[in-house]
Amino acid sequence: MEMRAPRRRWWGKIPASPEERRLLAGPENRLLELLRALRIFAEFIRGFRALSFIGPCVTVFGSARFPESHRYYQMAREVGAGLARGGFTVMTGGGPGIMEGANRGAREAGGHSVGCNIELPKEQTPNPYLDRWVTFRHFYVRKVMLVKYSYAFIALPGGFGTLDEITETATLIQTGKIRNFPLVLMGVEFWKPLTDFIHGTLLKEATIDPADADIFMVTDSPEEAVDHVRDVAMKAFGLTYGPRLRRRWYLGE
Repeated sequence: MEMRAPRRRWWGKIPASPEERRLLAGPENRLLELLRALRIFAEFIRGFRALSFIGPCVTVFGSARFPESHRYYQMAREVGAGLARGGFTVMTGGGPGIMEGANRGAREAGGHSVGCNIELPKEQTPNPYLDRWVTFRHFYVRKVMLVKYSYAFIALPGGFGTLDEITETATLIQTGKIRNFPLVLMGVEFWKPLTDFIHGTLLKEATIDPADADIFMVTDSPEEAVDHVRDVAMKAFGLTYGPRLRRRWYLGE
């Protein structure tokens, strides 16, 4: 369901869905599988309808666990503000921590702030800095939305979810499924073990090509990250601030 400006504190705090677990548990009755596929299709359509009008977008990944006082939260806030001043809509997973920091910075800078929420039994508490948000049941639908509408991706420190998001994005770039959009890792010290593994193990063992090791830009500077995103999006891909898509009444938009 598409919503605006979440206020209720229970948003995102619903129990894990038995339906979700059944999907991943193995084969079932084929009619049930067909109905499930239709529900997944409807979830994609809901996301497409809600997010087609948000304009040029940059997705910010990162942990939900950092408090407002943490340096990474403040880094995300600066990144969000810089992206908004650069004319980008800031998209996140819609939750607290890094996501809230980026959305907050965008809102404070007068930009657009969007969230793709996921139904979780814990941690996904409301983020009050969203102009628009959409809730998804399935992680893979949500990840498609976070990638589909973005011209660049900035990842701040995070856990398994953040690692999943950045490695899948890197794989899509590596395999040509999406263009070589900027993929920035912020927090040099935090990401050093990962970058060392990429260059010292993956590249050494020839499981990736030398060009693959350069997919990531790593920095501690919000200004450098935003400049890189803006320059590549504008110069390499010809992004402009033209008119946004117009809603069509006959499509119920």
